[in-house]
Amino acid sequence: MGKTAAETVTVFREALKEEDLSQARVYEWFSRFKHGDMSLEDQPRSGLLITSRTDKNIQKIRNAIMFDRRQTIDELKALTGVSWSSCQRILTEKLHMKRVAANFVPCLLSEDQRANHLDVCCEMKDQLKTDPEFLSKIITGDESWCYWYDLETKQQSSQWKSASYLRPKKARQVQSNVKTMSSCFFDIKGLIHFQFIPQGQTVNQQFYLEILKPLRDAVRRKCPELWRSGEWLLHHDDAPAHTALSVRQFLMKNGMITASHPPFSLDLATCNVFLFPRMKRDLKGKRFQNVEEVRKKTMEALKAVTLQEFQNCFDQWKKWWDKFIDSQGEYFEGD
Repeated sequence: MGKTAAETVTVFREALKEEDLSQARVYEWFSRFKHGDMSLEDQPRSGLLITSRTDKNIQKIRNAIMFDRRQTIDELKALTGVSWSSCQRILTEKLHMKRVAANFVPCLLSEDQRANHLDVCCEMKDQLKTDPEFLSKIITGDESWCYWYDLETKQQSSQWKSASYLRPKKARQVQSNVKTMSSCFFDIKGLIHFQFIPQGQTVNQQFYLEILKPLRDAVRRKCPELWRSGEWLLHHDDAPAHTALSVRQFLMKNGMITASHPPFSLDLATCNVFLFPRMKRDLKGKRFQNVEEVRKKTMEALKAVTLQEFQNCFDQWKKWWDKFIDSQGEYFEGD
């Protein structure tokens, strides 16, 4: 049995309170009432637009994307017959997807390599649970280039502008070919050993031994408690010079135990993620006169790193372990 006019008016008034209705929708309802139609339901009529975002079309878009995730919306439109705007709204609103560029990584890890990453991170976490002072016993280090001119970051080149001014422009530049290499080692309390590599010298296993010898003396002078206990750990990456037989023999002979570091894992290298970017931040975008000035400014940048920053680096290192574990040993930077 249909509603009376009074009941329909009451329902209509309640609907106006609860719904955000367009003027066209309200006008349509009044037109129906005028002709005796007291229903508030939409009525089929010629020219009524039917949405393309149906379950069938959503499944078609999902299947097409699962087959090839690089397809553009134009390609999806041609493949499925769904309009461009509907394809776009299905992707963003129904499938909750967005288009992103690929993240460059050192290599595509194999299953064994991912398992190795996972094992090392779990091992480090377990060691920290067993020994709360574990991180304070680690001395980590690596080598890096310092340039006469290094490109400034996008953030450094940004500037404020008003609406009446054009966007600033700058010429494309490249890093200087003139450079010098440095070797840094630090722990949770600060810098332990630093030295510049002679110009033209390659860091091979023979020269790396010449770096480890003064590092060993620096640990004895700057970390006497760790030196006496012999519990400190050396953490470096898997570069050929670091893993050569002669280097491993030297470490074993001198009681220098190494902390685990899986191959192809820049995300776990504290120097690459923290110290070197922090050191070069003050050098980028500046031109120097000679190698001596580059070395002087590099030393100033290193001395400007605070104790709190070193401690934050090791606190962040623990979070990187968790991220590697959550990603099942896969690279996580940029995700």
